Amino acid sequence: QVQLVESGGGLVQAGGSLRLSCAASGLAFGNYDMGWFRQAPGKEREFVATIRWSGRSTEYADSVKGRFTVSRDNAKNTVYLQMNSLKSDDTAVYYCAARFPLRNDYAYWGQGTQVTVSS
Repeated sequence: QVQLVESGGGLVQAGGSLRLSCAASGLAFGNYDMGWFRQAPGKEREFVATIRWSGRSTEYADSVKGRFTVSRDNAKNTVYLQMNSLKSDDTAVYYCAARFPLRNDYAYWGQGTQVTVSS
Protein backbone atom coordinates (compact mmCIF):
# COMPACT_ATOMS: atom_id res chain seq x y z
CA GLN A 1 0.00 0.00 0.00
CA VAL A 2 1.50 3.28 -1.14
CA GLN A 3 1.44 6.14 1.32
CA LEU A 4 2.62 9.71 0.91
CA VAL A 5 2.49 11.75 4.10
CA GLU A 6 3.12 15.49 4.02
CA SER A 7 4.19 17.49 7.04
CA GLY A 8 5.62 20.88 7.90
CA GLY A 9 2.71 23.09 7.03
CA GLY A 10 1.46 25.84 9.32
CA LEU A 11 0.90 29.53 9.79
CA VAL A 12 3.68 31.92 8.83
CA GLN A 13 3.94 35.65 8.25
CA ALA A 14 4.54 37.03 4.80
CA GLY A 15 8.24 36.99 4.02
CA GLY A 16 8.82 33.95 6.19
CA SER A 17 9.85 30.42 5.36
CA LEU A 18 8.58 26.89 5.74
CA ARG A 19 9.93 23.51 4.75
CA LEU A 20 7.47 20.84 3.76
CA SER A 21 8.36 17.16 3.84
CA CYS A 22 6.70 14.22 2.17
CA ALA A 23 7.57 10.76 3.44
CA ALA A 24 6.84 7.90 1.06
CA SER A 25 6.30 4.23 1.77
CA GLY A 26 5.08 1.21 -0.16
CA LEU A 27 6.83 2.14 -3.40
CA ALA A 28 10.32 2.09 -4.84
CA PHE A 29 10.78 5.78 -4.09
CA GLY A 30 14.03 6.17 -6.02
CA ASN A 31 12.27 5.10 -9.21
CA TYR A 32 9.63 7.83 -9.11
CA ASP A 33 9.55 11.47 -10.07
CA MET A 34 8.00 13.50 -7.27
CA GLY A 35 5.83 16.57 -7.56
CA TRP A 36 4.38 19.25 -5.35
CA PHE A 37 1.00 20.77 -6.06
CA ARG A 38 -1.24 23.18 -4.21
CA GLN A 39 -4.89 24.13 -4.07
CA ALA A 40 -6.13 27.40 -2.70
CA PRO A 41 -9.75 27.89 -1.59
CA GLY A 42 -12.03 28.28 -4.59
CA LYS A 43 -9.25 27.53 -7.06
CA GLU A 44 -8.14 24.52 -9.04
CA ARG A 45 -5.15 22.50 -7.99
CA GLU A 46 -1.97 23.82 -9.59
CA PHE A 47 1.51 22.56 -10.19
CA VAL A 48 4.25 23.92 -7.95
CA ALA A 49 7.43 21.91 -8.54
CA THR A 50 8.76 18.56 -9.61
CA ILE A 51 12.00 16.67 -9.19
CA ARG A 52 13.15 13.75 -11.27
CA TRP A 53 13.80 10.36 -9.71
CA SER A 54 17.55 11.01 -9.77
CA GLY A 55 17.26 14.43 -8.20
CA ARG A 56 19.24 15.89 -11.08
CA SER A 57 16.43 17.79 -12.73
CA THR A 58 13.80 20.08 -11.30
CA GLU A 59 11.01 22.27 -12.66
CA TYR A 60 9.04 25.06 -11.04
CA ALA A 61 5.93 27.05 -11.66
CA ASP A 62 6.74 30.61 -12.63
CA SER A 63 4.98 31.87 -9.53
CA VAL A 64 7.47 30.16 -7.20
CA LYS A 65 10.72 30.29 -9.16
CA GLY A 66 13.52 31.78 -7.13
CA ARG A 67 11.59 31.34 -3.87
CA PHE A 68 10.90 27.60 -3.60
CA THR A 69 13.37 24.73 -3.84
CA VAL A 70 12.45 21.07 -4.25
CA SER A 71 14.89 18.38 -3.15
CA ARG A 72 14.85 14.72 -2.24
CA ASP A 73 16.69 12.18 -0.15
CA ASN A 74 16.23 8.79 -1.72
CA ALA A 75 17.86 7.10 1.25
CA LYS A 76 15.09 8.50 3.46
CA ASN A 77 12.27 8.10 0.92
CA THR A 78 11.49 11.77 1.42
CA VAL A 79 10.96 14.78 -0.80
CA TYR A 80 11.14 18.34 0.48
CA LEU A 81 9.85 21.73 -0.54
CA GLN A 82 11.73 24.67 0.93
CA MET A 83 9.56 27.76 0.67
CA ASN A 84 11.12 31.18 1.22
CA SER A 85 9.81 34.73 0.86
CA LEU A 86 6.29 33.47 1.31
CA LYS A 87 3.40 35.57 0.12
CA SER A 88 -0.29 35.54 0.97
CA ASP A 89 -0.91 34.08 -2.51
CA ASP A 90 1.00 30.98 -1.41
CA THR A 91 -1.76 30.11 1.05
CA ALA A 92 -3.09 26.70 0.03
CA VAL A 93 -3.18 23.03 0.83
CA TYR A 94 0.05 21.53 -0.48
CA TYR A 95 0.14 18.00 -1.84
CA CYS A 96 2.98 15.76 -2.86
CA ALA A 97 2.55 13.19 -5.60
CA ALA A 98 4.52 10.40 -7.25
CA ARG A 99 4.82 9.76 -10.97
CA PHE A 100 6.58 6.98 -12.77
CA PRO A 101 9.13 8.48 -15.19
CA LEU A 102 7.87 9.25 -18.70
CA ARG A 103 4.28 9.14 -17.53
CA ASN A 104 2.14 12.27 -17.59
CA ASP A 105 -0.10 11.35 -14.70
CA TYR A 106 0.75 11.26 -11.02
CA ALA A 107 -0.40 7.90 -9.71
CA TYR A 108 -0.12 8.51 -5.98
CA TRP A 109 -1.08 11.49 -3.85
CA GLY A 110 -0.72 12.52 -0.25
CA GLN A 111 -3.47 13.91 1.92
CA GLY A 112 -2.08 17.44 1.92
CA THR A 113 -0.79 19.91 4.45
CA GLN A 114 -2.16 23.41 5.03
CA VAL A 115 0.08 26.42 4.53
CA THR A 116 -1.32 29.77 5.59
CA VAL A 117 0.60 32.98 5.00
CA SER A 118 -0.62 36.01 6.90
CA SER A 119 -0.04 39.46 5.44
